[in-house]
Amino acid sequence: MQDKMDTRLGLIGYGEVGGIFCAGLAAHMDSVCAWDVKLADAAQAKPLRVRADRDQVSLCGSASDLCAASNLVISAVTASNTVTVAREAAAHLQPGTIFLDLNSASPGAKREAGAVIEAAGGHYVEAGVMSSVPPHGIRVPMLLGGPHAESLAQQLCAWGMDAHAVSAELGIASAIKMCRSVMIKGLEALVVESYTTARAYGVEDYVLPTLKETFPSIDWPEEGRYFYSRVVQHGKRRAEEMREVANTVREAGFEPLMSAATAQKQDWVAKLAAKGLFEGIQKSGGWQAYADRLIQQARRRD
Repeated sequence: MQDKMDTRLGLIGYGEVGGIFCAGLAAHMDSVCAWDVKLADAAQAKPLRVRADRDQVSLCGSASDLCAASNLVISAVTASNTVTVAREAAAHLQPGTIFLDLNSASPGAKREAGAVIEAAGGHYVEAGVMSSVPPHGIRVPMLLGGPHAESLAQQLCAWGMDAHAVSAELGIASAIKMCRSVMIKGLEALVVESYTTARAYGVEDYVLPTLKETFPSIDWPEEGRYFYSRVVQHGKRRAEEMREVANTVREAGFEPLMSAATAQKQDWVAKLAAKGLFEGIQKSGGWQAYADRLIQQARRRD
């Protein structure tokens, strides 16, 4: 894959991340197509078709059609579907197809997916996506792993991406990503629980300054606003990722007490968000606006 004219991109999972990658890489591709299970449902398919028309992406009717049209396949689905999608694609891949797996799955899941793709004649590369794709777009930092990681990293960088090969062994890039998520998603959950409880007791003006004393480089009110907003917006996806993080911890031989609790907290906020609890909150409201909604909800329940 040296230039635009010999690379045909197929994207499995045409959600937010998939749409960003399709649009961002289109200029470097001979063709771009996408497939998503949501296309089978008319209501869910409508916004996908609007986006595809805007970005000049061809939508496929099946994974088989996508694999037939592609020599670079990117998987960007939910973490729990990582292996399932790899198995489905493997049944239809053309020999030599690069399969780039962006999903936030455990090292064990990545190794299983890799074995399936390689057995079918494909070239599997795992990716640990190390930050939120928006606002970075295709420049989001990624760590790649597997026997084909180095050559693919060079090609991706030539297309304007920020990709670095970290190991020829599958599972290492994902382990880095998952261990980071223990901290980042865990900190989000801790902030939601700590700040909301502090505000319920009316002691936030005492608690946050003590955090500032201990970690003076962090703007704790602003970080709080950002963390609440991210959990409200992406809590469902984060909870699923944290369940994969828990699997990662188990695969290392430990009980994932913190990771499992983080998944529960993220999922709890996501379910409340889906019910509309946080509708209408503006950025200027700060973290307090989110906390107040949670407090009001708890008091109504009591």
